[in-house]
Amino acid sequence: MAKIVIDALEDKKAVNIRVLDISEISPLADYFVIASGTNRNQVQALSDNVEESLGKAGYKSGKVEGYNSANWILLDYSDVVVHIFDEENRGFYNLERLWTDGKPVEIEDLKA
Repeated sequence: MAKIVIDALEDKKAVNIRVLDISEISPLADYFVIASGTNRNQVQALSDNVEESLGKAGYKSGKVEGYNSANWILLDYSDVVVHIFDEENRGFYNLERLWTDGKPVEIEDLKA
């Protein structure tokens, strides 16, 4: 599932994609995928493409928060939670710092 998310984000030119394995530190999910868009329209397009790609792969639609404002869109697919930010809010919330106990995952490893 995380690989499909990464491919969908890359397809729409997401910026600074990061993956954190949080499976050993939180019951919330196995992975956080964090990415940025350069403007509101791109943030929404990234979200749309992730939902469409996962839907085509047979995954049920997840919970979506923040789509209208597009400052921070959260897509919750249980095992994978996707955070898509505009650049200003990504810096402000800095999830990578908040979840430093999570293990960074190399995108290339997910694609292998």
